[in-house]
Amino acid sequence: MTATITLTSTTETAPVNGAEVIKQSPFLQALVQQIRVNDGYGTYRNWADELLLKPFILTKQQKRKISVDGEVDPITKGRVFAFYRAIALRIEQQSGHLCQVVVDLSHEGFGWALIFCGRLLVTTRTLRDAQRFGFDSLEKLGEEGEKLAQKGVEYATNFPEVAKA
Repeated sequence: MTATITLTSTTETAPVNGAEVIKQSPFLQALVQQIRVNDGYGTYRNWADELLLKPFILTKQQKRKISVDGEVDPITKGRVFAFYRAIALRIEQQSGHLCQVVVDLSHEGFGWALIFCGRLLVTTRTLRDAQRFGFDSLEKLGEEGEKLAQKGVEYATNFPEVAKA
């Protein structure tokens, strides 16, 4: 099963193929890997990468339609976890330090996402309105994930003695 999703890039006026965006982004590749790794039944085995990442893309209008009054559904929680696990994977790949991810998310959609290397806290994010977790485009998803990963790599390489412990 292959799908092609055409997105408009923020820097170009011509449509950009989702597969090309994913191919050029190490973070998006890590995110796809995390989604596939946590697929115990093999449901996503034959799905196109663009199709796996499609739920991460929400326009502002789509976000406004999602109520923040209810609980965060398990599928959205899974997307939040996959996003931060992909960041941890990128930090591990670049720094060589093992990372752990902790996401504390209340039923109301508030909480924290923390990534540790040893005793070093390399990434922290406050989560709010997690029911509306998503990004405007594949490009923004990749940029945000890579930005957080690079900050984590910077901390891990600046404090290797704490990151190894």
